[in-house]
Amino acid sequence: MEFSNPVLIWAGIGVVLMLAEVIVPGGIVILLGAACLVVSGALGLGLVDGFIQSMTLWFIASMVLLLGFRHITQRLVGGDSHVDNTDEALDIYNQTALVKADIGPGEKAGRVEFQGADWPALGDGTLIPSGTQVRVICRENISLIVEALPAQHIV
Repeated sequence: MEFSNPVLIWAGIGVVLMLAEVIVPGGIVILLGAACLVVSGALGLGLVDGFIQSMTLWFIASMVLLLGFRHITQRLVGGDSHVDNTDEALDIYNQTALVKADIGPGEKAGRVEFQGADWPALGDGTLIPSGTQVRVICRENISLIVEALPAQHIV
């Protein structure tokens, strides 16, 4: 058996790439291996001859297979895709915090405990005493902008 036969080389690379899909999931490697099998078949039929034509056919076949069948392999193989909220302002909006140091009156900053950490906080200009539950409106630089909760919402 001759191992320098390009048909066998391309077929062997194709099979190895297709089996590598088990180790490197994602649906791409199997399509690259299938493109190798296309080149192997074209070499066997005499449609292409030589290294340059084989590489050109492999590139074209890879692109066609990837563009045509990527959505199918992605659905079969799955993936690690998930969508996270990247807007921190939405995560903190309307959350409650506990005042640790008086906020106000005026523009006097105080401190609140929010999500287990102490934050500088600004209010609406009125005095918000220590121990009061507040609602986070937004974040401005490193300070939280808060407002006191109405009496019926205090926990």
